[in-house]
Amino acid sequence: MSTPATGHVDVAIVGGGMVGASCALALAGSGRRVALIESVPLESGRQPSFDERTTALGNASRRIFEALGVWPQMQPEAQAITSIHISEAGHFGVARLDASEQGIEAFGYVVPNRTIGTALWRALEQRKDLLLRVPAQVREIRIAPEAVHIALESAACGPETIRAHLVVGADGAQSLVRAASGIEAGTCDYGQVAVVTSVASDQPHRGRAFERFTAAGPIALLPLAHERLAVVWARAPEAAQALLEAGEPEFLRELQQAFGWRAGRFSAPGHRGAYPLALTRAAATVAPRTVLIGNAAQALHPVAGQGFNLGLRDAAMLAELVTGQRGDAGDAALLARFGEVRGGDRAGVTRFTDSLVKLFGDRRPGLALLRNLGLLAFDLSPTAKRELARVSAGFAGPVPRLARGLGLSKP
Repeated sequence: MSTPATGHVDVAIVGGGMVGASCALALAGSGRRVALIESVPLESGRQPSFDERTTALGNASRRIFEALGVWPQMQPEAQAITSIHISEAGHFGVARLDASEQGIEAFGYVVPNRTIGTALWRALEQRKDLLLRVPAQVREIRIAPEAVHIALESAACGPETIRAHLVVGADGAQSLVRAASGIEAGTCDYGQVAVVTSVASDQPHRGRAFERFTAAGPIALLPLAHERLAVVWARAPEAAQALLEAGEPEFLRELQQAFGWRAGRFSAPGHRGAYPLALTRAAATVAPRTVLIGNAAQALHPVAGQGFNLGLRDAAMLAELVTGQRGDAGDAALLARFGEVRGGDRAGVTRFTDSLVKLFGDRRPGLALLRNLGLLAFDLSPTAKRELARVSAGFAGPVPRLARGLGLSKP
């Protein structure tokens, strides 16, 4: 990789997963000197941008990737979600959403993480104006009034220190940047593990996505390219481990029994992976010379498929503000503005996701009836459907320019 020789930059992004890489790509060509630091080698299975998961991109996220020039590389593996079916196992309530009824082509697009990560990193590798340190281990982050000093070590460059006006924490729920900044974070353990895989079906999926709430945890089925279905199945840790260890016939039998037959008969399961489910939320997203984005700011349950979309809007808005202002990229007023404009969206998505998990996980008598009456009421309400269809644009606050298909304006 060709990189600037200086270790003095305007913005240092710690974490090169999908959100951090997107932020770096958005800032490329802005005139700002940008460093991106990632500890895991590219295309490693330990890198969340290259693991077995899939991501449901909302339409705003698709527009961001179009503006960044990477959507054409993702599109061949992108499957449109044309309808959504929501139900609770063993009960009568159901809610259905159809994209054509909302006057849109799709609610979003399901893309394998490997495809997203590869497209982003191939684009980053072509940028000669970025300082890339991959893989590199961050040894210390020292935040001083005038700059942030990041001591790191890489096989390519050995020990070095990068001095930045602004450090961006895109390094996940256990963020080193967040710890260095002194920002507190609260965690709510849902007591669940997500088992992720993909399956084939004897029925064409026709772009349908399913959310099936069961007493043991929700099951999401998302349509994939090449007529497969992504599975995200939340279970208690012991049950999740049993699913990981089960043979293929047993796994398929368990999945079919839990989900039912609405999506057809399942077969040919892919590789199974798992990750724990918890809500981690930082008390703030900004501190002196520090911004948190993505899972470093808020790590959400995947039930509503909004975590990455929220983090990508974080990255797009941060790039917009940093690009649109001259001078110090870590200026306190700029950071305060970021916290202000992203606060409503962040609070709304976090509250929506957490409430959904807790509502359908509550087994108290009588609540199932109320939930199903609510699903029926929703199914009969065009207004409610229109509002839910708009979730991919954000809950509140300004929509980033990139999410509107616009370029970033320089001062």
